[in-house]
Amino acid sequence: MRLKQDVSPVVVIIFRLVVWLYSLISYLLYLLLRSSDSQSFSECSRRVKARSISGHPSGPYRDVGALGALATCLQPGVSTLDRVFESSVCRNPHLNCLGTRELLSEEDETQEDGRVFKKVILGEYRWMSYDQVYKEMRAFGSGLAALGQKPLKNIAIFCETRAEWIIVAQACFMYNFPLVTLYSTLGGPAIAHGLNEAEVSHIITSKELLETKLKNILLEVPRLRHIIVVDDKLKSGSEYPRGISVHSMAAVKRLGAHPENVSRQRRPPCASDVAVIMYTSGSTGMPKGVMISHSNIISGITGMAERIPNLGEDDTYIGYLPLAHVLELSAEMVCLANGCRIGYSSLQTLADQSTKIKKGSKGDTSVLRPTLMAAVPVRLNLSLSLWDFESLVRFPFLFFVCHNAFCVYPGGYRSTDRPCPRGEILVGGPNVTMGYYKNKEKNTEDFFVDKKGQRWFCTGDIGEFHGDGCLKIIDRKKDLVKLQAGEYVSLGKVEAVLKNCALVDNICAYANSEESYVIGFVVPNQKQLLALAERKCVRGLWEELCNNPIIEEEVLKVITETALTAQLERFEIPRKICLSVEPWTPETGLVTDAFKLKRKELKTHYQNDIERMYGAKQSQTTTHSRQNHRTGKKK
Repeated sequence: MRLKQDVSPVVVIIFRLVVWLYSLISYLLYLLLRSSDSQSFSECSRRVKARSISGHPSGPYRDVGALGALATCLQPGVSTLDRVFESSVCRNPHLNCLGTRELLSEEDETQEDGRVFKKVILGEYRWMSYDQVYKEMRAFGSGLAALGQKPLKNIAIFCETRAEWIIVAQACFMYNFPLVTLYSTLGGPAIAHGLNEAEVSHIITSKELLETKLKNILLEVPRLRHIIVVDDKLKSGSEYPRGISVHSMAAVKRLGAHPENVSRQRRPPCASDVAVIMYTSGSTGMPKGVMISHSNIISGITGMAERIPNLGEDDTYIGYLPLAHVLELSAEMVCLANGCRIGYSSLQTLADQSTKIKKGSKGDTSVLRPTLMAAVPVRLNLSLSLWDFESLVRFPFLFFVCHNAFCVYPGGYRSTDRPCPRGEILVGGPNVTMGYYKNKEKNTEDFFVDKKGQRWFCTGDIGEFHGDGCLKIIDRKKDLVKLQAGEYVSLGKVEAVLKNCALVDNICAYANSEESYVIGFVVPNQKQLLALAERKCVRGLWEELCNNPIIEEEVLKVITETALTAQLERFEIPRKICLSVEPWTPETGLVTDAFKLKRKELKTHYQNDIERMYGAKQSQTTTHSRQNHRTGKKK
C-alpha cells in the first residue's frame, strides 16, 4: 500500500489532531489524579541523594536519610536469618510463599538450519504456603543432621535457581550449617576447587548437574560422602565412587521427620556466625569464597527494604537470576521477610518469546504478573525485548545502604578533582563481609579496619560523586593500563563506549604496556555484519566473513567513528581488531556467569591474534593460527 496516494491528507491531519488531543487530555488527567505526595521523575532526579558526613570531598558519603546512623536490622532483636523467616511465617502462615510452574509437556523442535531445540508447555504456578515451606525446611535440616552434617561445618549447594534452593538455604540457616554456594555454570576444576577448599562432605545438587558436571569430578573431591538431589526421581543405574551415597531431597526430609530426629536439639546460629560462603564466578582465576555472616545479610536486606516502598504481601517477585549471586539471594531474602510470594523462572522461560517456550504458549512473566524483579544490565537488555515492560508494576534496582568513600589512585583521579571528586570507591558498613575464605593475602589487599573500628572493602572501581550525591562508576582499577608513552588507558571505559556501536555485541579491549596502541577482540552483531558484508559485496559463510581482512577493516572504521563521536582520545581507540566467530558465554569460559569478561582467559584464547596485531609473527603463519583460535580449534 502506498500511503501517500491512498490516504487523503485531510484524514492524516485529523488523525494527528485526535492523537495530540488524546495525549494532552491523558496527561492533564494524570496530573489531576496523581497522589499529592508523589514525586515526578524530574523531581526525584534533582533531589540530593547523599552527602559527605565529614564535609570533605573524599567522604565518607551517606544517603541523606541515614546521615545519623545506618539501619542494621528489619526488626529489633531479630538478628539471624532463621529468626527473620520464622517471624514472617508467624505473621503470614497461610500466604503463598514459593511457586513453580507445572510442566505439561516437553518436545524437540527442529529449526530450519537443522538444530534441535527443546520446547516446553508450562501450566499455572503451584504454590507452597509460608507454613509449608517452614515445615519442609525444618524436616530437611533435621534430615541433614541425621546424615552426619554438623553445626558450623560447611555444606555445599550446586544447583539452578528454584524453590528447592531457598528451602535448602533456610534449612542450613536454621541448623547453623554454613552454606557454600557455587555457580551452576562453573567448570569441573572450579567446582572441585571450591568443594575441596571448603572441606565439604555433603552437597545438594540437581539431577542434571549431577550427571553433566558433578559426576565427572567426584574422584577429585575425596571428602565428599553424601549427594542430595533436589529432583523427585533419581536416575537409575548410575554408578558413583565407593563411599559416596546419593539421596533424594524427599528421602532426606522423610528421615528428618522421624520422631528421634525431630526431637534432637539443634544449635541455633548467632549474628556473627557465617551464613554463606559464596564463591565468585572466577573472572580473575579460580573462584574465591566470600564469607558472609547472618548480620551482614540482614543489614544488606534492611537497606533494600528501605528502597522499596510498601513492600509486602501484595507483591509478587519473579526469581530467575543465579541464587549463587548475592543480588538474587538478598532480593529473595528481603521478599520472604516481608510476606511476598516468589515465583521461579529462568532466562529460557521468562517471556512468551523465550527460547524454551513453545510458540503460542505463555512465558513465566505473562502467567505470574510480577510486581518486583531484580536485574543486571546484561540480563535486562536480553529481557526487555521479550515481554511487555509496562506489565511490571514496579521495577526496583536493589542495592545496599552503606558508607562510600574515596582513595586516590594513579591515572589522574583525585578526590579534589572538579567538578566531581574522583577515586577508588571504598564501601563501609555492617553489610561488609567477613572477607575471603582461607585467603589471607587477598583479605589484606581488599579489606581494612580504620581507627574507629569501621570495616572497609576496597572495590577496585573508580567512581565520581556528582553534586546531587549520585555516585557514578567511571572506571575499574585493574582495567587501567599504562602505554609505552605513559598514557593511561581505561579498558573498561573503551569497552563501555564501543558497546554502543551497532556492529558490536561484545568487545574486550587489550593493551600491552610495552606497546604504543590498544587492540580489541570483537564479537560482531550477526545481523549488522551480514548487512555490512552485503554493502561491500563480500560473500561467504559466517566464519569466512569474520576472518575476512576487508570486513575486519570496515568494522574497525565503524568502531573508530563511534569512539571519536564519544570523544575518546586517539590513544584510547583500538588500532587493530579481530572478529570472533562464536559469542562469549559462560560455557566458553571467556566470561563469568554475570557476563563479566575473563581477561586472563581471553588473553590466552586470543594469544596468536595478539601477537599478530602487535606484529610479533610473520603474516604467513598468522592467518592460519588466527582462524584456528577464532573457531576454537587446536593447532
